[in-house]
Amino acid sequence: MNEALPPLTGVKVIELGGIGPAPMACGILGDLGATVVRIERPGGSGLPGGLGTIGVSGRIVVELDAKQPDDLAVLWTMVAGADILVEGYRPGVVERLGIGPDAACARNPRLVYVRVTGWGQDGPRSQMAGHDINYIGVTGVLDAIGTDEPVPPLNLVGDYGGGAMFAVVGVLAALVERSRTGTGRVVDAAMVDGTAILAAPIRDLLDRGLWVERRASNLLDGGAPFYRTYRTADGRAVAVGAIEEPFYLAMLAGLEIDPAGLPDRLDPSAWPEIAERLADVFATRTRDEWAARFDGTDACVTPVLTFGEAVRDDHAAERRAYLPAERGVRPAPAPRMLPAADERMDQSASDTLRELGCTEEMLSALERAGAIRIA
Repeated sequence: MNEALPPLTGVKVIELGGIGPAPMACGILGDLGATVVRIERPGGSGLPGGLGTIGVSGRIVVELDAKQPDDLAVLWTMVAGADILVEGYRPGVVERLGIGPDAACARNPRLVYVRVTGWGQDGPRSQMAGHDINYIGVTGVLDAIGTDEPVPPLNLVGDYGGGAMFAVVGVLAALVERSRTGTGRVVDAAMVDGTAILAAPIRDLLDRGLWVERRASNLLDGGAPFYRTYRTADGRAVAVGAIEEPFYLAMLAGLEIDPAGLPDRLDPSAWPEIAERLADVFATRTRDEWAARFDGTDACVTPVLTFGEAVRDDHAAERRAYLPAERGVRPAPAPRMLPAADERMDQSASDTLRELGCTEEMLSALERAGAIRIA
């Protein structure tokens, strides 16, 4: 076995079944070597189209009903042997089930208890339902994206950027603290909080008078002709990120445009004229022809790929950026930890549950009920 195991090898995570950022956070911890046990209600999430299983691969799944005393006893046994517990319910839900942070940390003082919500644990919206689009809508981010109307950037900013990633940061910080103090901590990861931090650099530009609150009118929102996408002859698109002067000049050289024939690129009033000129030239060749022309240059011009094409991209292939999965492919773990950890500790679901403290009697009952599976 490779001596370089992933950094979280041996860390045990209990994930209380949910969707969105909590499973994503647990998946990242799993990629870093942690063992993740997902607790689901018998019968699944009840969500249509298999949505309840999105982002939950690579787990040991145990079906437990926390309202049943025997199942609750099994859950408490696991919590007592875990390092991290992650839940993504509205404030108060886990407390009503009797498995809130006070009760859990009393049983396991070393536990890092992670709460992932949209609105946070308090405030006038804390009990409201919501999704990514709602959370980024109240932080100013959604209003800044798009052209005529705000366009949701999938659910990447609120759910996964502001929620999952900040939950992981909180976990790792709490584990470092625990290594000094021996005591865990409750991590409150609210998507509105994380999204506001992600948007802090744009807010700083606004405060400095370098950003206007009008979509597609700024340096990074598609307003600048050197930071936007352009249609190509085949109806596809290229992405242009030629912000700095040398990169801008390299782009113009590749387009065979004389910079002397264009107005000052730093004058926003000239941006529509420059953009029109660039659009006319980009429309003369296909996406892949432009990609070939700019490949290896510092012009910051690259093809806009579909998800399917991204998997087949030469750069991604050389870096093994995507790995085979049960359904298609999955991204390789990131960030990459050096030296490379090519192997993980391999053990059965039963062995993992034993390490969490489950007795043979508990395991037998779960196996008879068909309550253990690998996602």
